[in-house]
Formats: sequence, C-alpha cells, structure tokens
Amino acid sequence: MKRRSGRTSSPYKLDLLDVVPAFCRQARQDKELEEGQLVYYGPHPAYYGIGEVKRIAGPNIAVDFRGTGQFGVHEEIMDQRYLIRIPQKKLAKL
Repeated sequence: MKRRSGRTSSPYKLDLLDVVPAFCRQARQDKELEEGQLVYYGPHPAYYGIGEVKRIAGPNIAVDFRGTGQFGVHEEIMDQRYLIRIPQKKLAKL
C-alpha cells in the first residue's frame, strides 16, 4: 500500500456517490468487477476517492486510487465487498 502524507482534496465530486455499507444488499449484488473498471470505497467515498481495478485475486481487489481521496492512497488491496462500481449515469457528472 502506498500513501502520501497529509490529506488531499479530490478533483472529483465524490459527494455525488452513494454511501453503500459493506454488508447491505447493493454491496453484495454489485460484485462482477473486472480489471479496468472504475470503483469507489462504498462506506465512505471521499476516503479513497475513485480508483481503477488493477488485479483481482478471489475476494481481494487491487485498486489504483491515484491519490484522489482524502487519505491520498495510490494503491490498496481491499475485499471486494467494500468496492462499488461507479454507475455510468454518474460518471460524467463526477
């Protein structure tokens, strides 16, 4: 995991993304993630920002967030239940 020090402001309008807790129905159903898809951390979109799926290993997904969130994370490996695909209709608005 690579992190920058300090918090950053995101170039994206992360407040447009719905908060989706890890164990709710939408989080469990939205799991057909593929490499190259844009995703966000469902419980708190602003924490990690928007990232691209880089690698998939079972339930673990490596995501390149490019420092777009408050935590300044560049790459993180997360359990897929925390990641939500960005809806196409919201992508242009972000």
